[in-house]
Amino acid sequence: QVQLVESGGGLVQPGGSLRLSCAASGTIFSVNTMGWYRQAPGKERELVAGISRSGSTNYADSVKGRFTISRDNAKNMVYLQMNSLKPEDTAVYYCYLLTGRLSWGQGTQVTVSS
Repeated sequence: QVQLVESGGGLVQPGGSLRLSCAASGTIFSVNTMGWYRQAPGKERELVAGISRSGSTNYADSVKGRFTISRDNAKNMVYLQMNSLKPEDTAVYYCYLLTGRLSWGQGTQVTVSS
């Protein structure tokens, strides 16, 4: 069983930055992908970014050039650096870990508003 705990959400003005962190614990196989989804009110959950254990990344078109995903394999951590935030980035952000099965964190709220 895997547990994921996110942190780093909050309220930020448009153009500002936030850094999300996610700590994974439990039974984690060496081959895995970690990343972030988000869900805004009234919308479906969408992939924001993912990163493999080897460091290969993928991003949603809407965040390319503004968000950067990274991970620390030794600590089983994944991070999401979010810059140039826009009001449309407002959502609950969920960390995920795919390692034979898909696990989710509880989510952290990100609100971009003046």
